[in-house]
Amino acid sequence: MSVRVADEAGKVFADPTAYADEKRLHAAMTHLRANAPVSWVDVEGYNPFWAITKHADIMAIERDNEVFTNSPRPVLTTAEGDAQHATMGVSTLIHMDDPQHRKVRAIGADWFRPKAMRALKVRVDELAKTFVDQMYDRGGECDFVQEVAVNFPLYVIMSLLGIPESDFGRMLTYTQELFGSDDAELQRGTTMEERGLALFDMFTYFNELTAARRANPTEDLASAIANARIDGEPLSDIDTVSYYLIVATAGHDTTSATISGGLQALIENPDQLARLQQNPDLLPLAVEEMIRWVTPVKEFMRTAQRDTEVRGVPIAAGESVLLSYPSGNRDEEIFTDPFTFDVGRDPNKHVAFGYGVHFCLGAALARMEINSFFSELLPRLTSVELAGKPEHIATIFVGGLKHLPIRYQLTR
Repeated sequence: MSVRVADEAGKVFADPTAYADEKRLHAAMTHLRANAPVSWVDVEGYNPFWAITKHADIMAIERDNEVFTNSPRPVLTTAEGDAQHATMGVSTLIHMDDPQHRKVRAIGADWFRPKAMRALKVRVDELAKTFVDQMYDRGGECDFVQEVAVNFPLYVIMSLLGIPESDFGRMLTYTQELFGSDDAELQRGTTMEERGLALFDMFTYFNELTAARRANPTEDLASAIANARIDGEPLSDIDTVSYYLIVATAGHDTTSATISGGLQALIENPDQLARLQQNPDLLPLAVEEMIRWVTPVKEFMRTAQRDTEVRGVPIAAGESVLLSYPSGNRDEEIFTDPFTFDVGRDPNKHVAFGYGVHFCLGAALARMEINSFFSELLPRLTSVELAGKPEHIATIFVGGLKHLPIRYQLTR
């Protein structure tokens, strides 16, 4: 039996409202890194787990994917959610371990390699210009999240999949309901059954898409997924839909959160905004700093397959660990002045995309989208300020800002 070192601060990881209050969240994480970097968390309504808050430990666990597996508990959810997942059969890349993970990941890998990204860049740049033009047309004031940031990456990932533009609005609603299931403004309902309807609707949509692409293959990622084979056999219906699900959701909400959070950071650090506008060659570094700063994926879980230890703390076989990426990305041992937003930060060894075999498949696309958007926005932006209070999504998995009211001036 493990010696369970608990700390009250660890309860923030199972509290969706904590992620909507960054001051409170980071105060708790800073305390844990210093006093209980491996802390036992036992909160009513959740199966217990170990919270891992140090950068080095997160990387070591991700690297040791034979001892620490994604299955059977890849993300933190309620005990009811854990039980529901066990019966639903959803199996995305984040649920899988090797060798199945390696084989399934390969289906979409070519679509996210540098060569494919270079081919897609023209379309991404066009979309960036379209959305900055729309900001200009709005007359100098908007809710940047809802009117710009959620739509730009949605258009990119839906275009990659080959989904018709007439369905983009529906997909936006589904993804916001899915990742906003703990947020009173975004959730579809208050019960587990009501919240599951968004997932059911996405399954229905993607099942129809699979049938269409199998009957009439096209030159898009949706067709590649629908017609993929593993060991000579086509993917099952559940595995096919699961693949669409991870691409459509992970490729959208994470990037929109980074773009909106990145703009907020520039507004609140006008010296860094001026520095970046005067030195556009810093943009690739600034993109990495935005990703570190926002860290849209808040956690993944791993489960120990044998007795082991982390930082000298015994972890028993069958016990789960939560990898806190926001905490790892503020680790004082890795980042100089981690609570300073620095557009020229170099090196920047953030873990926002994970590490090891589960490193984010869409990392290159996300970087390109953020770079393209700010490459278009910053040369045209003559002034920008907050026009209201920014609001964050209540979540324990993926999220960022849900409202960012801004006032600005743009050149045409």
